[in-house]
Amino acid sequence: MAATPALDIDPLLDDPATRIIVCCGAGGVGKTTTAAALGVRAAERGRKVVVLTIDPARRLAQSMGIDELDNTPRRVKGIDETAGGELSAMMLDMKRTFDEIVEAHADAERARAILENPFYQSLSAGFAGTQEYMAMEKLGQLRARDEWDLIVVDTPPSRSALDFLDAPKRLGSFLDGKFIRVLMAPAKVGGRAGMKFLNVGMSMMTGTLSKLMGGQLLRDVQTFVAAMDTMFGGFRTRADATYRLLQAPGTAFLVVAAPERDALREAAYFVERLAAEEMPFAGLVLNRVHGSGAPQLSAERALAAAENLDEGGIVDQGAGNAGVRDSSAPSPTAEPTPDETSDSQGGSEGQSGTRTVEQLTAGLLRLHAERMHVLAREQRTRDRFTALHPEVAVTEVAALPGDVHDLAGLRAIADRLAAREAVEPVEYDRSDQPVG
Repeated sequence: MAATPALDIDPLLDDPATRIIVCCGAGGVGKTTTAAALGVRAAERGRKVVVLTIDPARRLAQSMGIDELDNTPRRVKGIDETAGGELSAMMLDMKRTFDEIVEAHADAERARAILENPFYQSLSAGFAGTQEYMAMEKLGQLRARDEWDLIVVDTPPSRSALDFLDAPKRLGSFLDGKFIRVLMAPAKVGGRAGMKFLNVGMSMMTGTLSKLMGGQLLRDVQTFVAAMDTMFGGFRTRADATYRLLQAPGTAFLVVAAPERDALREAAYFVERLAAEEMPFAGLVLNRVHGSGAPQLSAERALAAAENLDEGGIVDQGAGNAGVRDSSAPSPTAEPTPDETSDSQGGSEGQSGTRTVEQLTAGLLRLHAERMHVLAREQRTRDRFTALHPEVAVTEVAALPGDVHDLAGLRAIADRLAAREAVEPVEYDRSDQPVG
């Protein structure tokens, strides 16, 4: 099997035709850190970058030295701007983005009616799918401003990272659904005729809805729908435009995964889904990959050496007491001389020190054996993915000893991201250890 193609990050970041990079993947695999590291590297290589995160944990703000991120891009200090680049960062405020849309596309009176509507307040604060749709809206707004030549997007932390792609379709289905058409009908007919139509033609339906939703909630929904009627088409149009933007050649999707079975299984689904949606896919970032400074020492050999040390080095023992007894040797009952006593005590202390070193060495050998088992498991998991998708370019990011909490840590991640190395296939023997 040939080596998996390597994902070359720097040409992707340097290409002026690359305007949007979307980092997607399962939760907890390092999407936010990867997006931030890409932003730092691109900015320090001369691009004008904004990183949009939808991560509520605010790790991005902390790592970039910003007290707080909000719905407005903020300049990141500490970036090397000698190449002419700069970096800004922001965190999606779902409700504020929704409010901005209302304020921008409705007159003052209608906008106030919408913003004060109880149903709208619930919808904008946490209705299922609103976050993903608002992320699409914010991406469209940033791209339309043309203030940055590269936008890096950290997709929402949801059960399926590709909810980000589904949001426009779900919104369209919601707006075209029978429930919305029923609620919009009175507003479309207008005035008393509309009320008569509602009260007579659909009395049974609204009665049922009132029981299910409550009379006040139903009235709030109807008021909201009537106020938003002229805006629904704009929502759908902008969502479709942003979706086409994601399919454009200037966009690149990076799937981020950890070398674990569930994460790579989901990564394979993402790859297939992106291909089905005709999204421009750049490659896979395999994050938090473990390594070893002594890969030639197998787990079996390390464990055998540790056991040998624990048993007192039996293999290395001398000939013991065998041999001709010297008649001049002291009797077992003879008292030892002061010199002999001193030698014996010194030998005991030396043996104790040697034993401590042997115990530490045995412990390190066992830790090495555990690490080699982890490496073998990660390698097998990765090989299963590459067997299914041999065409996918991959870059591996070595695991850091601690969490990333500043720009220096992000640069370290970026350096690992840009370390272009092809992934070579590895054979395994029956012990699940790499051969050779």
